[in-house]
Amino acid sequence: MTLPAPFDRILAAAGRQAAIATEGAEAVRIGENAVIRLPGQVVARISRPGQQQAAAREVAVARWLAEEDLPAVRALEVDQPALVDGRAVTWWHELPPHQAGTVTDVARLLRALHALTPPPGLALGALDPFVRLEARIDDAHTLPPADRAWLRGRLDQLRAAWQELPAGLPECVVHGDAWVGNVARSADGQARLIDLERCSLGRPEWDLVSTAIKHTSFGWVRADDYARFADLYGYDVTAWDGYEVLRDIRELRMALYFAQHAPHDPAMHTEAQLRVDCLRGRRGPRPWPWTPAP
Repeated sequence: MTLPAPFDRILAAAGRQAAIATEGAEAVRIGENAVIRLPGQVVARISRPGQQQAAAREVAVARWLAEEDLPAVRALEVDQPALVDGRAVTWWHELPPHQAGTVTDVARLLRALHALTPPPGLALGALDPFVRLEARIDDAHTLPPADRAWLRGRLDQLRAAWQELPAGLPECVVHGDAWVGNVARSADGQARLIDLERCSLGRPEWDLVSTAIKHTSFGWVRADDYARFADLYGYDVTAWDGYEVLRDIRELRMALYFAQHAPHDPAMHTEAQLRVDCLRGRRGPRPWPWTPAP
């Protein structure tokens, strides 16, 4: 994929700062971040504007996980991130050819991650499950005004419910967006955590609920696979009294991801409206017929 403007210019400027050659770059994915492959088994990530602090934290987390020998994407040993036109550029070792991980990979990696104690100097910040949701509602121009008003009210309800969650597992380092798509499994069976930008301190149940709802809410994960996931991790989050609140927050996030991008993609609009209809009770009880994101 050809590297579109302005990413070509941003990448070239960041490469000069880091003394990394950027000729021959090709885009792997242009989404929340631009992911770019360079010659020499290097990958660059260009963030959204205003994300320098998050990018610096992601690099710091990756370096800490390398010291702990936890399988994860590895950052290059260069001074980073670079800041160009308000966008942070980070540099990574390219992973070997891989596919999405399995739910058992997710369970094993989360169990290892949640057991770690971060060093005192690593400023992780507190988990925020509502990050960018207001902006996503604002960007959901293809949804009817009544649906957008309902989504704002629902967001307020869930923020209040988050503050009233019952006690659960001890807080720890969490990935923040733990699902099979954020685990890379190579041909040799090695599974690694990727996309570390949401790593923070918070409730481990938040990491577990992503897999749980793929079984209970959508039927994407079979019952036996979910039972294996819970057994390997050592805890079934669906039995926790706060599960429904975390389930509802995660479902809202998933619906708003499609709604945010719907103005530029008719197929995403159809799925976004379906998801909002489900949240509003218009499509019956779970499991709902959502289509997984590509």
